[in-house]
Amino acid sequence: MGAELWRDDMAVEAEKPIRDSVAFRLVEHVLQSLRMDPLLVDPYDMDQYNKMVSTLDTSKKKTPDEEALYVTTLKALSEAVSKIDITYHHLLLNNIFTVRIWYLQRDTLDAFLDLITRLAAVADQYLRECLQMLVNNFTPPLVQRNELPRWAVSRKKDIFFHLCESLKTISNTVPLAPRVLRDIIDRSMPKLFDNKAKMVSFVECMLGLDTDRMGDLIGATLLAKVVDLLTELDVNITWEDIIQGEHNKGIFEMELEDLDEDEDGLGQAGTKVHVLFGGNACAEKLDSLMVVVCEHLKSCAERGYLDKEFDILKTIFRASVLRVHRSKFCQFIMFYACSLDPKICGLEFAFFLTDIFLNKEEDPISRMSAVSYVGSYLSRARFISADTVLGILKKLLDWCDEYCVLQNRGTTAHPNHQIFYATCQAVMYVLCFRLRSIMDYPNLKAQLFQLSFGFILNHRLEALKVCLPSIVNEFLRQAKDAGLFAASMYSAAEDAIESDLSRAFGGINRLDTFFPFDPYLLKESDRYIRPNFEFWSMVKTTYSDDKDDDDDELEDLDAPEMKVGSLDDHVEIDINSDDDELEYSMNKMSITPHRSFYHGVAADGDAGLSMPARIRPSASPPSRWAMSGSP
Repeated sequence: MGAELWRDDMAVEAEKPIRDSVAFRLVEHVLQSLRMDPLLVDPYDMDQYNKMVSTLDTSKKKTPDEEALYVTTLKALSEAVSKIDITYHHLLLNNIFTVRIWYLQRDTLDAFLDLITRLAAVADQYLRECLQMLVNNFTPPLVQRNELPRWAVSRKKDIFFHLCESLKTISNTVPLAPRVLRDIIDRSMPKLFDNKAKMVSFVECMLGLDTDRMGDLIGATLLAKVVDLLTELDVNITWEDIIQGEHNKGIFEMELEDLDEDEDGLGQAGTKVHVLFGGNACAEKLDSLMVVVCEHLKSCAERGYLDKEFDILKTIFRASVLRVHRSKFCQFIMFYACSLDPKICGLEFAFFLTDIFLNKEEDPISRMSAVSYVGSYLSRARFISADTVLGILKKLLDWCDEYCVLQNRGTTAHPNHQIFYATCQAVMYVLCFRLRSIMDYPNLKAQLFQLSFGFILNHRLEALKVCLPSIVNEFLRQAKDAGLFAASMYSAAEDAIESDLSRAFGGINRLDTFFPFDPYLLKESDRYIRPNFEFWSMVKTTYSDDKDDDDDELEDLDAPEMKVGSLDDHVEIDINSDDDELEYSMNKMSITPHRSFYHGVAADGDAGLSMPARIRPSASPPSRWAMSGSP
């Protein structure tokens, strides 16, 4: 009876509910019959089993009747999962676990995923295989040139939704599933040399799991894996690999020199679209993945999850990005997340970085990197208010002041004072960008003038000799115009500064550091960063003559009271840490600020060096402190 049904009637009657029940009983009977030695199995049942295995074979295109039979068989297997045995039904299971769901029709897809979720719930049997099959389908089938076919692009959103829903269902049903899934994703993550389409699709689907309860269970792991991948791609991009496409100039000249205008050359607020990369695979992959991550963060913000996601991101950033000395782009996920919620995430990130710097328990590399980050962040983030900038600068300067006092007492143990110099440079860099905006508010201006610039910069540690010349010159020019120092200090400061030429080749203890939020250089993902990014072309300096009418309205305004959160804690100076370990990493993190084609005043012959800094590779000889060990 069963054999006759399968051969003659099942394909025709599969869609009739009354016949489905008969098919279900047949499938259950066949599965049960084969759970014994093959020599003892009834030949009819073995024949029906082989037909069932053939029905589940998706390697060949199916007719409408065969597709209907396939759906009925899947539904029947879902009702009989307790009868499936790995020992006797391995051929059947193999055809299930190797399915590429991208090729399945909608009804077939629903029936198949229902079978998978039920199989996964069979105790101690198929959980890992079911999860692995679903993760394997994170990547769609690729065609020539390793690109997605058009039909796969159109189905991607729907397929990802079904995959994520199935994984969530399994995780809700099987308590062990999230831990197993974490391990499977870890082993299945795209590698550095995988093609871009595979990387992007995998990460896009994987981040779709980072929602609701599923995100609570594995969200931190998913984000950490993605950031690790971004970082790996980032450090494998050399500056020689990134070029300005149309103008055929190096990336380091893009914010520094005049470019011929073209129809596609202008970006937001009159700034030029400054970077195209020239066929570098890692840069292209990273660019596409940054789009995926930014879209994920945007979705989190829209659904009210950004604060939770940001807490995870801070931990990941601290562990995986902060100390990476060749990082160029992956840190901008923090910048973008902050821009989505400036009042909470934006401020919290600034406090987070400052707290790392002020914490004497932190290692020297982390502290020096943190102060470089906070300096660059305050300079470039347009969404950070002037009162917040001044509040953090005050904490940095208070630390420098206390450091100088302890140095006078002979109680410091730093042979090279690198953290001190990096902090002085960060403060001057921020003020190159933000001094004018602070001066526009009388109450902030008054507080600024109370800070101990003169004592710190005139100290015998001679920070003005060590910090990068273009930063020092631009800072002094603006400070002089603003009347920040006593007139006598400018003469002393100018005498202390070496020539730019000698400093470019090492100079006296030349400070090499980096500003991690220098202009973003990736083409596709630039649209997420640009609207909230401060280019030097946008900066109004204290010596500018282009005051807008709006500036006059600010003259009588007071800025809001400073709220610096955890930064109000007492500043302690670590006088026992060893700076020697900074040499290898930090000497490779460098910038060389130059005159900017954006800045109108830079065209004047007496303008001197102008901002901003642009990341450049360290091409100069080792600094004197690396060779002699003395300041």
